[in-house]
Amino acid sequence: MIEQREHWGSKAGFILAAAGSAIGLGNIWKFPYIAGENGGAAFIFIYLICIALIGLPVLIAEILLGRTTQRNPVGAFKKLSGKPFWVTVGSMGVLAGFIILSFYTVIAGWSIGYIIEALKGSFSLFSDPSIASSYFDERVSDVSWIVGYHTLFSILTMLVVYAGVNKGIEKGSKIMMPVLFFLLVLLVIRGVTLPGADKGLAFLWSPDWSKISGQSVLIALGHAFFTISLGMGAMMTYGSYLSQKDHIPSAAIQIVFLDTLIALLAGVAIFTAVFAMGQDPASGPGLIFATLPVVFAKMPGGVIWALLFFLLLTLAALTSAISLLEVVVAYFVDERKWKRHKAVLIFGFVTFLIGVPSALSFNIMSDVHFFGKTWFDNADYLASNILLPGGGLFISIFVGWIWGFDKVLTELKKGSESLFDNYPLVIKAWKIFLKYLSPVMILIVFLHSVGLLESAMLQFRTSWVMISLALTAVYLLSKRSK
Repeated sequence: MIEQREHWGSKAGFILAAAGSAIGLGNIWKFPYIAGENGGAAFIFIYLICIALIGLPVLIAEILLGRTTQRNPVGAFKKLSGKPFWVTVGSMGVLAGFIILSFYTVIAGWSIGYIIEALKGSFSLFSDPSIASSYFDERVSDVSWIVGYHTLFSILTMLVVYAGVNKGIEKGSKIMMPVLFFLLVLLVIRGVTLPGADKGLAFLWSPDWSKISGQSVLIALGHAFFTISLGMGAMMTYGSYLSQKDHIPSAAIQIVFLDTLIALLAGVAIFTAVFAMGQDPASGPGLIFATLPVVFAKMPGGVIWALLFFLLLTLAALTSAISLLEVVVAYFVDERKWKRHKAVLIFGFVTFLIGVPSALSFNIMSDVHFFGKTWFDNADYLASNILLPGGGLFISIFVGWIWGFDKVLTELKKGSESLFDNYPLVIKAWKIFLKYLSPVMILIVFLHSVGLLESAMLQFRTSWVMISLALTAVYLLSKRSK
């Protein structure tokens, strides 16, 4: 007897789960500091344009592939094409999810660890970021500490996915996402009511166009792609649990909106507190574990706010991690006909084991290098710089050029008839963006991520020229296709 494939119990469940996949550690700490360092509101304006040009079109395409085939990334390409190359592209998504999860659980484990550190009162000892940074280095140098929390977070991820799509991922997302939003709103209220919070708001929201450069545009372009979990098969897998009646474009817009809203609120919560407590906002990735603990140490009721913040960080990480494990599990359930429980237990354990060397890269394996990088850095580079942009590029090419756009529009129209009838220009714009603009922009992201773009940019005065050339190419291609 063939086990019936699960589906989302409601559209809201899908949106919350997909938004949870998109909302991760990067939203809470990466977006705020790159926005602050690159012109505040000016950077945010460019980022929103990039989301519209690259993120949203490819997100719609990836969800559509999943819903149409009712399969994981490998099964989706196998059903629509069957050619080995495109099946390999689907495999890249599964592999990316597997690799990212292996080191993501290590980082996410730190957030759980810092919940415990806050409860122990460790932050009260921090009078300076250098002290907090040294304390963090001591923690990650402790093998039992870092591997222990890596283990705990891996188990939490497995428990949610083990329960299934409806009872696990959807139910968990319906609980975790509102709690995440509630915690973030509390932190925003605490931040904006602190004396000196206006400096933090100015840092994030005042547009400083003098800081906008070609590099800033590339950073915005790259973050717009990575922030909504494109290219790793998560959105395709989640889309495969949709029904034909669901309105994909509206769901995609809501996912992007929630992802961006959370990132902006996190920026407000973090920088109002950082400036109010007189700390350095330009501490980059160290903002979370070196600067914020000092902020909490100086803040009235700091222990409570530290607990809330790291609980928020843990929930954001967990909603992303379950989508990564689901990509791998869905492949074995769909293609290998495994039972869900077996797939979760085996590959949850395998990703945990593969993640252990990433955890040890911060201590006993810190001097072990492959290709000049630690195990952790290699895993991060392979997934983030090669597999994700590569997967996103091929998805846009497949949907835009290979699948056949008449078939694409037929599938997209299911559940979206009102959009086609009332806003035909929107559909035409999506077609142009997906076929021409998105592939060019993703290729630029890919070249930048692997370091090839910098050498090419030596031939031009600024990367603005490269963007102009890309837009000109899009225009010429569109004219030729008419």
